[in-house]
Amino acid sequence: MFWVLLLLLAWAFAGTACTRLCLAAVRAAAGDTGVTTAHRGHDLTLYEAAFLSGGPARVADVTMVSMARQRRLLLAHTGWATVVDPRGRDEMEQSVIGAIGPEGQSRIAPVRAAAAGAEAVRRLADGLVHAGLAVPDGARTTVAAGIRQVRAAALVVLALGLTALLMPAQTGTSRLLVALWFALPLTLALSCLAISRVEAHPYSRWASPAGQRLLGALGTRRQAGDGGDERSFLTSVAVRGIRAIGEPELRAAFTHRDQPWRE
Repeated sequence: MFWVLLLLLAWAFAGTACTRLCLAAVRAAAGDTGVTTAHRGHDLTLYEAAFLSGGPARVADVTMVSMARQRRLLLAHTGWATVVDPRGRDEMEQSVIGAIGPEGQSRIAPVRAAAAGAEAVRRLADGLVHAGLAVPDGARTTVAAGIRQVRAAALVVLALGLTALLMPAQTGTSRLLVALWFALPLTLALSCLAISRVEAHPYSRWASPAGQRLLGALGTRRQAGDGGDERSFLTSVAVRGIRAIGEPELRAAFTHRDQPWRE
């Protein structure tokens, strides 16, 4: 009856993983309680929309694109950023200028990384989390980790079941019965994954359900042409990222990659 020990082990893996995922999902959902109506009249700023759509890196992208469109920052298609106007109009722009450095010129990739980790972006993130519009770091990581654990548990249960079936036949126990017993924890794990796709899917990596509703309203206004062409363009970049940039040279500035032999 060695297969019974394998079955108990399979139940332990499946039960533990599913319990952790359920607890993580409950904690994530609790963050959205009470914010359904609190922000109906709240208009997202460009930086807030960028963070909720793509996180800190998206905020840095939108800041640099906005400065480039105003001819206060030159973004070359070779991947270099050059300061034209050293006076930042807000904290985000000051972070970008500070990341470029006193020489006024730097590669875009390190500037983007430094600006994304600036204190101004962290304060923006904290404010959105406090308002219930952004998903806290802990909730993002625990739900994602829970889903990975359930997937791994399903594979472990399947492997243990196959091991039990490949063992020499034992008196009084048919292989069909063994397979049915192992199908129970496997069904639990697969069902938990299926439910997580329905229940946890509304939670993006950055925006909570309340934040996603505001993003949806922002997208509706953008499609209606509200706010002017320039505002609509920057909003598209905030929501969709650099793929929304129509100018080939400006888009190439962000996607440029040096060859290994170049400095």
